[in-house]
Amino acid sequence: MLRVMCKSKIHGATVTEANLRYTGSITIDEALLEAADILPSERVQIVNLHNGTRVETYVVSGPRGSGTICMNGAAARWAQVGDTVIIISYALLESREAAKHSPTIVFVDGRNRPSTASDARRRLSAVIQRGGRSPHPRMSASKRS
Repeated sequence: MLRVMCKSKIHGATVTEANLRYTGSITIDEALLEAADILPSERVQIVNLHNGTRVETYVVSGPRGSGTICMNGAAARWAQVGDTVIIISYALLESREAAKHSPTIVFVDGRNRPSTASDARRRLSAVIQRGGRSPHPRMSASKRS
């Protein structure tokens, strides 16, 4: 039997851009993709901590070290610049593999750089108190129309 398991996740990322006119997907900093073992074109689920919704799309690699988390196409209507999200990838594993599997979890700081779990918990606690929005120094204005 195959089981759908969490393969990896980027926890507590801040949406830096929203591009309604792109054909779809989420653009993620290449360094974060490597750290989380997520490939370009891989399907991911994004959980929005601001509004409690989830969306599935595929990944596009963004510039390394940029901190980019850009919602593209229809997903750009689903999250606003500054929203805090969790990006999850899944894998199909046989029951034996699944029993031994441990997902890769990449916690990030306020600039979407890898961080420690304790730093991330403190930041996410503050984000939740602010209603799910997190300041990010390079957030661009939303390109929604």
